[in-house]
Amino acid sequence: MTTTTSIMRSEITEQPEALRRTLDAVLPMRSEISALAGQTRNVLFIARGSSDNAAVYGSYLLQTQSGRLTSLASPSVATIYGAKVDLSGVLAVAISQSGRTQEIVDTMRWAADCGARTVAVTNGADSPLTQAADVSLVTRAGNEIAVPATKTYTTQLAALAVLALGLGADLDPGRLTGVPDVIESALDQSDERCEEIAQRLVGVHGAVVSGRGLAFSTALETALKLKEACYLHAMGLSYADLLHGPIAVVDRDTPAVLVAANSGPTLPGIAALAERVASVGAPAYGIGGGSALGAACDLSVPAPDLSEWLAPVSLIIPAQLITEKLARRLGYNPDAPRGLGKVTQTS
Repeated sequence: MTTTTSIMRSEITEQPEALRRTLDAVLPMRSEISALAGQTRNVLFIARGSSDNAAVYGSYLLQTQSGRLTSLASPSVATIYGAKVDLSGVLAVAISQSGRTQEIVDTMRWAADCGARTVAVTNGADSPLTQAADVSLVTRAGNEIAVPATKTYTTQLAALAVLALGLGADLDPGRLTGVPDVIESALDQSDERCEEIAQRLVGVHGAVVSGRGLAFSTALETALKLKEACYLHAMGLSYADLLHGPIAVVDRDTPAVLVAANSGPTLPGIAALAERVASVGAPAYGIGGGSALGAACDLSVPAPDLSEWLAPVSLIIPAQLITEKLARRLGYNPDAPRGLGKVTQTS
């Protein structure tokens, strides 16, 4: 295991301040979002990679809190098939860390040509995505050097929470502005537990990562992090889908990582899943979920006591820490995973 501090680790610790800067910048834009709200009904998210996982959070948040039907775009419909779709009354939300992934830019422009209004969520202030959108929510994560997204991801979640407020969600903005302080106080407290989980994951070749509802986005992003930085065969699944068959792969050599907010309607189900995993002799590691999930897991990392709609912003941070620690234990450089770059271009 290498002992030097990685850039990824440094960028994980920068997240509270990145979130403060982002919220200061985008919260005042709620009126611009509200103006688009009156012209649209449904929301179409356009994204890839970590940004696509952020879109899953946005999708659940908007459907549960603003009453708007959402869907995740298939960019190939635009970029490969060139189909014409009636998107009148649709708000197309394109999410890209750099704002320079051509497929995402082209798909947002296609959506506009099909009648949609457009919003960009990006860390690229002068990017083609911001220039093409009707409204741009520019995150203030600062320069992110490590390839695995950390602060760009959590600031995207914050921007999507502001989007929900602008689209009429009856939520308290004050709770959102308090998130950076809560995360800052929790960062050091989770370090030791994350180290222990990382140690237990050394030697496994696969893992199942599961959550549901708003925390499903965290499960997907956790699995992606373990795949790209640790080369682990990690599956991110809703626990509803997991119970429909894939749970058969969970065993002593294939642990389950389970994520949940400390409260909310999905918590009983994830706690029951942890008990089922334990019943077949498989390790279960929890992130969040309060005492209900912690009691059912072999080891768990407590999460700050945030409302369910805000919990994903904090839940991903232990997963980032586990990934960084595991990568270094395995002798990998978490800052530069093989075969990956900061901006991925697809057609």
